[in-house]
Parts: sequence; structure tokens; C-alpha cells
Amino acid sequence: MLNSSDYPALTALAAVLQSGSFEGAAERLSVTPSAISQRIKAFEERLGSVLVIRGTPCVGTETGRRLARHMEEVGLLERQLTRDLGQTESAAASVPVSVPIAVNADSLATWFCSAMAPVAGMLFQLQIDDQDHSADWLKRGEVMAAVSSRDTPVSGCDLMPLGALRYLPVATPDFVARHFPEGLTTEAFARAPSLIYDEKDRLQDTWAAHQAGRRVPLPAHRIPSTHGFVDAALAGLGWGLNPLALLQPHLDSGRLMALSPEPWDIPLYWHISRLSAPRLTDLTEAVKRAAQTHLVQ
Repeated sequence: MLNSSDYPALTALAAVLQSGSFEGAAERLSVTPSAISQRIKAFEERLGSVLVIRGTPCVGTETGRRLARHMEEVGLLERQLTRDLGQTESAAASVPVSVPIAVNADSLATWFCSAMAPVAGMLFQLQIDDQDHSADWLKRGEVMAAVSSRDTPVSGCDLMPLGALRYLPVATPDFVARHFPEGLTTEAFARAPSLIYDEKDRLQDTWAAHQAGRRVPLPAHRIPSTHGFVDAALAGLGWGLNPLALLQPHLDSGRLMALSPEPWDIPLYWHISRLSAPRLTDLTEAVKRAAQTHLVQ
């Protein structure tokens, strides 16, 4: 059971996990690294559980991450209380609170920054994951909200449709002429190098299976960067599906061409913890406004 004397240690724990080091936490809290270490060590001994795995960077154990999440919730409660007591908006936002969110890389590269920008008083701690898996961070209790393609609510969370992120499969004209001379055939897909973001990325596989009428094992370059995906396509390294918002100049110039004129739309949803939702209304409204502007409705 936590008590009031634990909060200096909880504050130190959250600062270590957010900064990745005892030194970074010490700078944030204006104390020495030794003081941070002593607080956490004493807290670990009292709880009988390791909270921080020391390393570069330091990471939290499951218990440590849950306790740090508790401190983030406390920060949101204090922010809301400041508002409820009649403080001005600037006073309420004068002490920023950390808000962990899971989001897919393509949303971050195309529209999610415009959702975060208008929201004052929050320090966003983003976890980047594939849109099919970003909601898993909510299931584990490691974030307060997530942008995900999952269309069913996570237990204990609310879900709101945002719209669809539009993709287009592209490559250079030379690449298309060399690898797809007879069109989008099963044989061509099996030979032509594709691009994937990471081992979770199934976007190219799903689209190719739709085109070919069956699953095709795709040779693939692993490019874990949204902008790197575009650069790799421009370099003739492979073909891949990219957000249309990043492609238009290259399509207009003829440096890239679409493998198919039909876009591929991925519906996205805002998942948010019901416990956090009342204190994140500003963020939710900003996400909805940005999605209305940037996503296909």
C-alpha cells in the first residue's frame, strides 16, 4: 500500500523512466543522482520488488512502469484540481504533466503532431508501434491513450473513429518497368523487393494478397522510418505503401509512380483509458479536430 511518504520516491521513479537515467532525473528534480538512487533503492526495499533495470537507458520493470503511470495520473488529477479551484489556464498548465501515448509512425509523420501542438500543460511521451499493435500498450496499462487500427475497444477504454489514413503503393518508373513489366502478377510480387517498417508491418503483404488474390511471400528491405520509406522508394530500393500526404510532390514530379491508381485506406481509432479520459478532454478534442482535417472521413 502506498502512503504519502512514498511520493518523493515515486516522483524520482517517474523521472528516471522518462529521462532514461538517474542523472537526467536528478537534473529534472534539482537534486543529486545519489539522492535519486537512494530514494528508489529505499522504495524497492520497502516494496520488496525491483522497479528499475539499470542500464543505458534505464527501463522500468512491470511494477516500476505501473507505479510511474500512477504518478502520471496524479499529475493529471492535480492539473484538473488546479482548474477546478479557479486557477487560470496558464496557471493550470504551468507544471506540465507527462502523458504516455502509443501511436503509429505514419500518423506521427503526417498528422498527429498537429493534434498535440494546441494542448498546453502536457509533456507527451510517445511509444511508436504498428497501427495493428499500438492498442496493446493500453492493454498492458503502459499508456493512457493510443491511435490504432483496432476497431474494438480495449477493456476499460473508450473508442472513437478518427477517419482513415490514405496510402498509395509506389515505386520509381524504372523499378516498375523492371520488376512489373506484365503488371501486378504473383510472380512479380515474389521477385520484386518490397519495403517493410519492421517485423510487425503487414501492410505490404495485405495489399499484395489483395492484388494477387492470394498470399505471396514478399522479399523485403526493413526500413524502420516513415520518411526513410519514401527515400528508399525514391532510390529505387523497393516498392511500398506510403501515406499519400508524403508522396504528392514526388508523384507530381514523376519521380515516383503508383503501382495501382486505387488508394489503400487504413481506418484509425482513438482508444483512451476511461480513468484518464475525463482529464484528457483537451487532448481528445484536439485529436478529433486534427483527424477531421488530415484523415479521410
